[in-house]
Amino acid sequence: MNHEKTFALKGDIVYTAAPGGFTVVEQGYAVCENGRSAGVFGRLPEQFDGIHVEDCGQKLIIPGLVDLHLHAPQYSFRGLGMDLELLDWLETHTFPEEARFCDLDYAKRAYTLFADALSRGATTRACVFATVHVPATLCLMELLERTGIRAMVGKVNMDRNCPDSLREQSAAVSLGETRRWLEGCAGKFKNVSPILTPRFIPSCTDELMRGLGALQQATGLPVQSHLSENHSEIEWVQQLCPESAFYGDAYDRFGLFGGGCPTIMAHCVHSSAAEIDLMKRRGVFIAHCAASNMNICSGVAPVRTYLARGMNVGLGTDVAGGFSDSVFRAMSDAIQASKLRWRLTDDSLAPLTVSEAFYLGTKGGGAFFGKVGSFEAGYEFDALVIDDAGLPHPQPLTPAERLERVVYLSDDRHISGKYVAGARVR
Repeated sequence: MNHEKTFALKGDIVYTAAPGGFTVVEQGYAVCENGRSAGVFGRLPEQFDGIHVEDCGQKLIIPGLVDLHLHAPQYSFRGLGMDLELLDWLETHTFPEEARFCDLDYAKRAYTLFADALSRGATTRACVFATVHVPATLCLMELLERTGIRAMVGKVNMDRNCPDSLREQSAAVSLGETRRWLEGCAGKFKNVSPILTPRFIPSCTDELMRGLGALQQATGLPVQSHLSENHSEIEWVQQLCPESAFYGDAYDRFGLFGGGCPTIMAHCVHSSAAEIDLMKRRGVFIAHCAASNMNICSGVAPVRTYLARGMNVGLGTDVAGGFSDSVFRAMSDAIQASKLRWRLTDDSLAPLTVSEAFYLGTKGGGAFFGKVGSFEAGYEFDALVIDDAGLPHPQPLTPAERLERVVYLSDDRHISGKYVAGARVR
């Protein structure tokens, strides 16, 4: 055993091995060995005698948080336009702002704000949309690389149904720029990697989707996009792709919907039974973005259905449809949205519990990155040390109760330590 690469965090440890409840070890030891968890112990085993122990006192120690869906260029205008529905919101706020990223100086200023925010917060893994612009996307990747967090970043593809200032001239041009971007980041980053990113079916011609499918097969890269977020969007896809049985089928025809293609689809608010069946069979990951779905009037996804069927589900902040980049806030929003859905729409789907939402924001979404999001042995050692002494209570609380308050109050200022794959990044 290499003692230089093995250490332990000692404190009140809380994590979720399964959605159904917290695993709690008070004043336990979370051991990291060569960047991976060796397990959590009430007493330090003899085999780890002599390793460095970081005594965190009464602080909480939890896994790092995973954000499966957010838009870096939208960070600067989060909190604006929340009275609009999706398609109007895109035209009024999103597309004009993203067009500015053709200016590399502007992109660097805006992306520095975004990278600094992720560095300060609880996010340790993220899947991020950039824009269509290659230099700006490479700039974003460079800035995120310095934070130490692990991120998948995508240059966006769009060759139809968007402003001229953002529309790539043709499918061939879009694919050529995507290859140029991939060449530009090849072998350059340790913490950041590329992910293919067709924005959504309405913005990509069949020729472009066919080319991205071929590129995915050639490279094995993962894919991220949007699915069944809004009723008008779904109707639009049906008009654009009349040969497709449903929205997800429009991706699947090009090999961009799970199976051998690791795929994240954000939202899935109004997925049909056939679409859900296909997502289950293909192993598609669902990024549940409760705040965004409420803010731009899309609805509330049936997350309980997805969990009951054993599907891959994580959380996304979806900045700027979501106005907060905190995954803690994404957890609390997911719980509250599920309560409204249960009370107002479908009382057969019980609301999410705190431990279930925490699971989605850690191990559930972390699975897209591999063995991530838990302190079980063999998982990559992503960890947060939370100093919640600033949240006093007149009586003692259990570690699980203290974590529940941190989730609902959603204040990342309580973070006093942050580790990614065993490396301290804050």
